[in-house]
Amino acid sequence: MNYQRPKGTNDILPGESEKWQFVEETARLLFGDYQYQEIRTPMFEHYEVIARSVGDTTDIVSKEMYDFRDKGDRHVTLRPEGTAPIVRAYVENKLFGPEHKKPYKVYYTGPMFRYERPQKGRLRQFHQIGIEAFGSENPSLDVEIVAMAMDYFNQLGIRKIRLVINSIGDKETRAAYRQALIDYLEPFEAELSEDSKRRLHENPLRVLDSKDKKDKPIVVNAPSILDYLSEPAKKHFNAVTETLKYLEIDFEIDHRMVRGLDYYTHTIFEIISDAPGMGAQSTICGGGRYDGLVEELGGPAVPGFGFAMGIERILLTLEQEDVLVPAINNLDAYVVGIGERTNMEVLKVVQAIRGFGYSADRDFMERKAKAQFKSADKQGAKLVLTLGEDELEKGQINVKALASHREKTFSLEEVYQQFNEVYDEMMTFIIED
Repeated sequence: MNYQRPKGTNDILPGESEKWQFVEETARLLFGDYQYQEIRTPMFEHYEVIARSVGDTTDIVSKEMYDFRDKGDRHVTLRPEGTAPIVRAYVENKLFGPEHKKPYKVYYTGPMFRYERPQKGRLRQFHQIGIEAFGSENPSLDVEIVAMAMDYFNQLGIRKIRLVINSIGDKETRAAYRQALIDYLEPFEAELSEDSKRRLHENPLRVLDSKDKKDKPIVVNAPSILDYLSEPAKKHFNAVTETLKYLEIDFEIDHRMVRGLDYYTHTIFEIISDAPGMGAQSTICGGGRYDGLVEELGGPAVPGFGFAMGIERILLTLEQEDVLVPAINNLDAYVVGIGERTNMEVLKVVQAIRGFGYSADRDFMERKAKAQFKSADKQGAKLVLTLGEDELEKGQINVKALASHREKTFSLEEVYQQFNEVYDEMMTFIIED
C-alpha cells in the first residue's frame, strides 16, 4: 500500500500556506484596482475544449494531459491551463452580450494538472494565477496588462526580473512564416530531435520552442517572424513597443519566442526572473493575445488577451531574492486558565472575545500556567487574560498587554459586554509606551 502523496504534488502545510495567501491576496487586491473580477471554472473539462484551444500538436495535448473516460463514457481531462476553460465559460454564459462591460475582465487562481517529469518549480499539480480580458483589439490593452503583471511583481518585492516580448502576427503572417520556417528547417531534418521531426510539417513554430540540445544550434539562425509580419500585424506590434517606451517600461524583443500554446496571435510576452538558483524555471509569467480563440470555441469574433503566473515559481523567486514575506500576526487575545474549575469559564471568555470580532485562543492540553504564558508569547498574542479560581470567585479577570507589560483587572461582565472597550484601553497603554 502506498500512503504517500502522488508524485509531482505537494502538501502545503501551515507555515507555508501563509506565503501562498500573501501571493494570492496581493493579486486579488491589485487586480481589483485594475477592475478585474474573479471567475471560477471546473477543474475538469471536456477533452475537446482543451484540444481545440491549445492545439493537438502541442506537448500539453499530445503528452501531458490527465484525460480519461468517465462513467458516462465522456472524454474529459483535468485542466492543464486556465485560458481555454475561461473562454469556454465566456462563450457558454454569453458574457459577450451587450449587457456586459467591455472589455470583459476576469482573474482566476487554482490548480492545473500536467503529466510531466517533476522538478524544482514544475509539478504535476501546480497552481496558477491568471487574468483574461475580452473585447478589445487596442494595443494599449496589451500594454496595460503587461504593466499590471510587472506592477504585481513589484508589489511582492520581486526586483530581478525582465520583460521579453515578441509578435507572432496574424493568420497571414503565420502562413508566410510557416513556409519560410519549413524551407529553412528541411535541410536539417535528419539532425533534428524526434519531436521536432514530427513537428516540422505539423507545426513548425513548435520547433523554435524545443528544449532539445540537438535543435538549439539549428534554430539559432532560423528566420525571424518579425520579417514576415503583415502590415496590420506590424502596425499593432509597433504600437505596443512605442507605448511600452512611452510608459518607460523596459523590455527586450526575442524574435524566437513562440510560447507553448497554439492560440496566440500578435503580442506575446514573458517575465523572466534573473534571480540566482531559478535554473530552467526562470519564466514566472507568460501570456499574450488570442484573437481567434473565442470564435474557435463557438463564440463570436471577440479578441482576447491574458497571462498566467505559476504560484510555485513565484514562491521560489521570493525565496531566491530573499524577500521577506510579512508575517500574519493576528492573535488578539490568549486566555490563561489556572485551576480545574476555570475550564468552562475560560471557554466562555474566548467565545465572547471572538463574538466581538477579535481572534482568541486558549490551552486545551491542561498545561501549567507557565507553559500557557509561554504559548501566548510564542503565538504573538497582543493581550493575555488570566483567570484563576480566586478571580473566578470574584467575577474578575486580569488583562496584560504583552508589548508594554501593563496590567489591569476588569470584571468578567466588562469582558462579556464590552470587550472592544477593554481591548482599546489596553492597546492605548502600548501606544503611550
